[in-house]
Amino acid sequence: MAGHGADEHPHGADRLCEAGDRVYSRAVRRGRVPRRDAEPVPCLLELALLHPDPDDMDWLVPTSPQEVMTRLLRGMHDEVSASQRRVGSAVAAVEWYAGLGRQVRPAGPGAEGPAIRVLDGLARIQAAMDEATQACTTEVLTVQPGGIRREAELSEGLHRALALRGRGVRMRDLYTHVARHGQGLLTYLELMGDAVEARTLDEVIDRLILFDRTVAFIPANSDRTMALELRHPALVAYLVTVFDRLWRLAIPLTAPLPDTGIEGISHREQSIAALLAEGHQDAVIAERLGISVRTCRAHIARLSETLGAASRTQLGVRIAQAGLDGPQHATTSVSVPGRESRTAR
Repeated sequence: MAGHGADEHPHGADRLCEAGDRVYSRAVRRGRVPRRDAEPVPCLLELALLHPDPDDMDWLVPTSPQEVMTRLLRGMHDEVSASQRRVGSAVAAVEWYAGLGRQVRPAGPGAEGPAIRVLDGLARIQAAMDEATQACTTEVLTVQPGGIRREAELSEGLHRALALRGRGVRMRDLYTHVARHGQGLLTYLELMGDAVEARTLDEVIDRLILFDRTVAFIPANSDRTMALELRHPALVAYLVTVFDRLWRLAIPLTAPLPDTGIEGISHREQSIAALLAEGHQDAVIAERLGISVRTCRAHIARLSETLGAASRTQLGVRIAQAGLDGPQHATTSVSVPGRESRTAR
């Protein structure tokens, strides 16, 4: 294997090189490959996609595709969770610094404005957003939590969106999966055409709007009557990175949600099960997924019925037994406790 270092294969299991793809695919089809076939592709051993056959060390056997898919999904779940924790810490720090910065003024008439500005009241927020919209020339990134978007909310910013589209500005919007069921959002996207691309996740961070990667707006209180306008390059760059990572993990609005692989359990119920396993209360789960508490409890009731749980305590045990307490499942055969084995669709 000399002369084939890892530097020649700078990739992960999510994007194999062409040679690695050929060898791994052949190993899956045949059950094993000669060790010499893998010499040009050390990446397969480094990524644990191939490993020695214990019965004959001159051969290599593949890790099952189902195991590889589960490993990739677990990594994405961990990355999203870590990003959300970092954003929460950053927002708390920003609020603290904003309190200190209220008394800081520009050095003179020609000095730049403050890197962090507190906007108190909806009128000031709207004025600042209009100003940023007028100055925007290339790109707008937004995160819109809270489930189905009300038509009033969409109409509120429609004039800004149309002005941006008219100047050729591209827009990327992140929503929760629940937003897919809102007719107002579908109408809005149809009206905007190719100017807007939308994707969804199980849950997203709090509201975020970024213009041209130079100015960002985030809520400064729970009822969103106050906002922070951020122009500090490091803070804005950090928020852009968070958005880009969430965007990469999100599912295009035009694509269907992935099958859970477990008969009788929807994608949303799988997300609820994972949050229940983390110990969250119904109200917290509902807020994070953008649904009502009543809807959340209806899904929990269906989960209990499907998994054969007679109490919340037993439901927690059943969730763990079914493997629903971790990242989203790859499509594989799943056995639901208390019921006969079911094959993923």
